[in-house]
Amino acid sequence: MSAEYPVARPRRLRRSPVLRRMVAGTRLHPADLILPLFAKEGISEPQPVASMPGVVQHTRDSLRKAAHDAAAAGVGGLILFGIPAVKDARGSAADDPDGVLQVALRDVAAEVGDSIVVMADTCLDEFTDHGHCGILTPSGDVDNDLTLERYASVAVAQAEAGAQMVAPSGMMDGQVGAIRAALDAAGHGTVPILAYSAKYASAFYGPFRDAAECAPQFGDRSTHQQDPAGRLGEALREVRLDLAEGADAVMVKPALAYLDIIAGVRAEVDVPVAAYQVSGEYAMIEAAAANGWVDRERMIMESLVAIKRAGADLILTYWATEVARRL
Repeated sequence: MSAEYPVARPRRLRRSPVLRRMVAGTRLHPADLILPLFAKEGISEPQPVASMPGVVQHTRDSLRKAAHDAAAAGVGGLILFGIPAVKDARGSAADDPDGVLQVALRDVAAEVGDSIVVMADTCLDEFTDHGHCGILTPSGDVDNDLTLERYASVAVAQAEAGAQMVAPSGMMDGQVGAIRAALDAAGHGTVPILAYSAKYASAFYGPFRDAAECAPQFGDRSTHQQDPAGRLGEALREVRLDLAEGADAVMVKPALAYLDIIAGVRAEVDVPVAAYQVSGEYAMIEAAAANGWVDRERMIMESLVAIKRAGADLILTYWATEVARRL
């Protein structure tokens, strides 16, 4: 080793917690986090979701408290999912002004005001008796164009109930354009759209379907969600189409198994990129921690930092309030 040109020693910057904190290349902030919440109609007590320890289906009262706690912790946003008492083939409760999701939106908006962004999932699977994301043809396929009409109506109902952002998740062709046109025509031109642009037909959604009670009664969603084996180019095509139709931000779902997609989308666009740390990711860590196999807090933080490092500006995570308090 030359004395004149000594070799740099990167370990010098890692030798203490405060040094590591000061030079950290990736930083999480509470405002980066979005908390998913489930509102269920007709229950008097919160109902635990067995496959997602710590997650519940909320009553109106417990939902308001969860929203308040998230806002107090500095969480950036909430996204609400509704579970109606009665379902039918067209998901009639989805755009009912007195339906569970619209009631939840009004309750939460009244509780938290402008202290946190209140968002709504714009889809039909929680509201249909068959569990699919849209209107079905006689043969059992999802009718894309009829479904767009329903999405447009649902988005307007959500905006009128107080949603500050809508997030269409059904992966129908043209859904962003149909929703943008409907919102504009109804006087909600300032309501932005977070598009689930790269949403994969993933096995990581199983626990969510317990929480939202939306498992398909037959078949699956592989005809409209993206193939997990697909290349980045397919995801980018979906992203570009959504942006051309008026999306204000785009999402990749799931997150941890799709870090390459997050990074590729981030490199391509100049709008906010969100990633959804989905129920299966949550459940795996919680289950491993419950068995004493992993350090729960470290694994949670490491997974979130990885998603952020890949390029996500926003992360939907069931740990949002807990992590926000820790940051």
